[in-house]
Amino acid sequence: MLGTILALGGGGFSMEPENPLLDDYLLSLSRSSGRPRICFVPTASGDADGYVERFEEAFGDRAETSVLRLFRRTEPELRDFVLDQDIVFVGGGNTVSLLAVWRSHGLDRVLGEAAAEGVVLAGISAGMNCWFEASVTDSYGVDRLDPLLDGLGLLAGSACPHYDGEEQRRPCYREFVGSSKLPGGYAVDDGCALLFRDGELATAVSSRPQAGAFRVELSDNRLVEEPLEVHYLGS
Repeated sequence: MLGTILALGGGGFSMEPENPLLDDYLLSLSRSSGRPRICFVPTASGDADGYVERFEEAFGDRAETSVLRLFRRTEPELRDFVLDQDIVFVGGGNTVSLLAVWRSHGLDRVLGEAAAEGVVLAGISAGMNCWFEASVTDSYGVDRLDPLLDGLGLLAGSACPHYDGEEQRRPCYREFVGSSKLPGGYAVDDGCALLFRDGELATAVSSRPQAGAFRVELSDNRLVEEPLEVHYLGS
């Protein structure tokens, strides 16, 4: 996979609107020397109007913003629209529904091409899960977590957002990886994000001093959870 992906376990404008550190970092990744063009994709929330409003409030005064709605689609040519952006940010919600809608519209293929052309891909929660081969999801019910094995596969392995923010995330992810229901991958706390370049992890950054990220995998039939070095953006 060619290109840049910023995967947020949690945080940013939708979870900590008074703390812009992750949002600022995302904008700094833009290829533009002027006001970056950032597009919000709220598919996982069903194109929720309130979510769109929060995006506009966070970025409207420092970037050229747009919204790609697929439930009320207004863009006839997705490829041209997406490739004209500097950043595409995917909101949280239902990962399974997001993937199904994207594939129906062909957006999955367009996003991979956009990344190779220099568009930064980013997202939170479902917007983190979607880039990986597999993930932990609550798409089938808010009171349960399940393994999901048909992500876009732009990033290898599996993803688990909200690692410290939801009580069952850590034990479920460890169980799924430990039993080989999921391949090994990355677990990310709220307030932390992983930056990938050309498919490889480049760095981990955070908007909270204690937010962490972990590599979780099976090694010699033993589950290994290795902390990653995280750079706090506030210092």
